[in-house]
Amino acid sequence: MANESDAEPRSRGRPSAPEAELRAAAVEATLALLLTQGYAATTVDAVAKRAGMAKKTLYRFAENRDALVMQAIASWTDAFQPAFEQDAQRAEEVQPLLEQGLRAIARHVLSVQAVGVFRLLQSEFPGREALLAAYQCNGIERGRGIVTDWLQRQRQRGWLRELDCAQTSDLLLAMVMAEPLRQMALGLLPPGSDIDTRIAAALALVLPGLVRG
Repeated sequence: MANESDAEPRSRGRPSAPEAELRAAAVEATLALLLTQGYAATTVDAVAKRAGMAKKTLYRFAENRDALVMQAIASWTDAFQPAFEQDAQRAEEVQPLLEQGLRAIARHVLSVQAVGVFRLLQSEFPGREALLAAYQCNGIERGRGIVTDWLQRQRQRGWLRELDCAQTSDLLLAMVMAEPLRQMALGLLPPGSDIDTRIAAALALVLPGLVRG
């Protein structure tokens, strides 16, 4: 019979966390530090400590603070992008699919964290320009592009009339999101409030002139 010392040693410590779980922890820690301690305090060391991971693990996802912040903001658009992957099979499906997509955007860009970042950007602080650039590129422009691409696909399928898809995307997002975001940032409306009726009203106003009969 083999001695206990001859047995294959067992691995010690906690099992490795899945990559997606680690990335989500890094995003959560980055946003939490941004909103509670500010941009300057959101260092790689601080994010790694808050996320409970080694710095070398964190460096697998981002090489510095700016990259961490960009990924944190991009996580919102990553979350709602799947809502715009389905195309309409007939003209009547354009409105419900777009309504579904805009609700998905609202859930993320009007969340407590997203409103907190928007509110933070209204003040002056060291690093504001870098944070604003990340917000503009990975939040506003990327979200606008996702809606634009979806509108272009529906136009190519023959469901929409000829239109400037980028401009229409801007108008829809401004009409639906801008005022609720402003009110939430000012504390007049709780972050995450339901804006489904606003979305439905905006689409009822805009789409009749865009969808082919």
